[in-house]
Amino acid sequence: MLQLILGGARSGKSRLAEQTAISTQLAVTYIATAQALDPEMQSRIAHHQNQRPVHWSLVEEPLFLAKTLQKIDRPNQIILVDCLTLWLTNLLLLEDQDVQAFECKQLIEILPKLQSEIILVSNETGLGVVPLGEISRRFVDEAGRLHQTLGQMADKVVFCVAGFPMILKGEK
Repeated sequence: MLQLILGGARSGKSRLAEQTAISTQLAVTYIATAQALDPEMQSRIAHHQNQRPVHWSLVEEPLFLAKTLQKIDRPNQIILVDCLTLWLTNLLLLEDQDVQAFECKQLIEILPKLQSEIILVSNETGLGVVPLGEISRRFVDEAGRLHQTLGQMADKVVFCVAGFPMILKGEK
């Protein structure tokens, strides 16, 4: 089972993903993609850490997501990845621009092969105006492409707004 949960900042998407994982009563491995590079991000990470059950396994992986998924994959578990847009940002900021395309391709190729149930959390960035800067436009374009591909692959896609989930694909 592959689920994609999208939404804006503070839309409730992470909370929904965590509640979904808890409801399965399976073991949960949480993959965090954020990097605590400044005090504001450190605060955001601390907030997310305080929301999660302490017995969940944690893997911090800012870049090589597909490889990490493959390494920790096993049946009868949930892997919750939060979040894809932070992961994408980390990749886009690397000097080698080919890494981002390669890592996205690797992710798309590995997901159907995994035994674990997967919940992917990501920010929907395509609802606003077209950004002014080149890197911002590239980020929005790459996130949109990734979301479209993952949405086609996913068994369930949910969009969160103001804490309310709207099911776009899958069980109603």
